[in-house]
Amino acid sequence: MNNDTSVPLDRDDDVDWEMRPGGMLVQMREDELHAAAATGAAPPSRGPMIKITVYHDTAHHELFVPAQSTFGDVKKVLLHKTGLEPNEQKLLFRGKEREDEEHLHMSGVKDKSKIVLLEDQASKERKLEEMKKSLEIAKASEAVAQVRAEVDKLTERVDALEVAVIGGTKVEGKEFDVSTELLMRQLLKLDGIKAEGEAKLQRKAEVRRVQKYVDALDNLKGRNANPINNPSNAVSVTTQWETFENGVGSLSAPPPTQSPTKVNQDWERFD
Repeated sequence: MNNDTSVPLDRDDDVDWEMRPGGMLVQMREDELHAAAATGAAPPSRGPMIKITVYHDTAHHELFVPAQSTFGDVKKVLLHKTGLEPNEQKLLFRGKEREDEEHLHMSGVKDKSKIVLLEDQASKERKLEEMKKSLEIAKASEAVAQVRAEVDKLTERVDALEVAVIGGTKVEGKEFDVSTELLMRQLLKLDGIKAEGEAKLQRKAEVRRVQKYVDALDNLKGRNANPINNPSNAVSVTTQWETFENGVGSLSAPPPTQSPTKVNQDWERFD
């Protein structure tokens, strides 16, 4: 009785094979299957491996692929070498664009064949537009940053005027007018900056900042025309400023209170 239970050698329905250099057909290892899937490359098939050269602009890429691969499989491999998605690629062989479903060996692709890769025109135009937009945003951000640096210098001037007015020092009215004019010039610069995306948000924030200091100067000018000489009242006003969110606060004088003398006179009338 023959007790041999081994599987016949010609049954390979569930076995993946690959052609090794030198023409040796061997069973493909499990780790190679996983590696192919992880990289997006076409898994080795039961056909011979061929070397093809893909030309892309001034570069070229040498690929080792199964002869029975499709052009769609080749695109998946090229994704990791060029960064182009498969739908952004056009593969030409013998001067003709090939469809993803076409097989290399059926189209005449052999070992050492040459294939040309072209980027889809719509994809190229989209990338150029994105690059142009990025450059415009960077340019606008730089312009806003230059205005911000000028405003920083002007805020020091506003702060100095605020300290003087709060301290009861009389300041010439032209000082407020000049500072306001300089800030308004920065607003005009911001208005002339064409911005999108993040740069637009930066410009908007800087506009609000400049407007805040223009308002502060206007209030300071009014306060300077009617200075408060009473130190106790000045302290009270300072406390009011600290309660405002914008850090500047109201620069108008607090309403006057009744004098104690008048109250005494009223008491005397009742007597």
